[in-house]
Amino acid sequence: MLVLVTGASKGIGFETVKQLSQMPEILVIGVSRNTASMLRLISQKNIKNLLPLKGDINKPADLKRIATTIKKLNLHLDVLINNAGEIVNKPFQKITSKELLSVYSTNVFAPFLLIQQLLPLFNPEKRSHIVNISSIGGVQGSSKFPGLSAYSSSKAALCGLTECLAEEFKLKNIAINCLALGAVQTEMLNRAFPGYKAPLQPQQMAEYICTFALSAHNYFNGKIIPVSSTTP
Repeated sequence: MLVLVTGASKGIGFETVKQLSQMPEILVIGVSRNTASMLRLISQKNIKNLLPLKGDINKPADLKRIATTIKKLNLHLDVLINNAGEIVNKPFQKITSKELLSVYSTNVFAPFLLIQQLLPLFNPEKRSHIVNISSIGGVQGSSKFPGLSAYSSSKAALCGLTECLAEEFKLKNIAINCLALGAVQTEMLNRAFPGYKAPLQPQQMAEYICTFALSAHNYFNGKIIPVSSTTP
């Protein structure tokens, strides 16, 4: 089984590839602009089934290189976890067009374009799974907070994209679902809510994501699932 995870260098993404790499039947590709943490993990634990891939998902050339890497492995993709994310915490009137575009590029455009690149590479013989990692702040009716208009609205767009693609992929044997995460003690949470202590650690949320990514496509498609024990 081949699983690809973006944003794999730290936080939830790193813990996800770490846990998946403990399953010998899975080959994990971890995509990040900085692969140092994954390389250390491989060295320390003598891991054989984790492939760190240096790349920026905001660059079209790097998206193509991800697809080329999978083709060279002569494997089909079974699971894609779009975990990479970006946040800006500023009052609405102070967010620049450059900052807005950067947040939407990472949180919406990059997953959109990456899925386009990888679509021909999914396993046609069995049901595959795309998991988009959103935020509870992107779910309609959830609590919203000042300073997070760009981030939360981009995550809402990712939720909407999930529902759209679930319809388009029905005949492709690909399920796509979205996990709207609540508070987890990560660097991104600290940027959004400085000083706040979350009840969950990255490894705990990663455990849930791994289980969901590997099995939930047998039960769900096109679902936006809140995974939040608390919201700051």
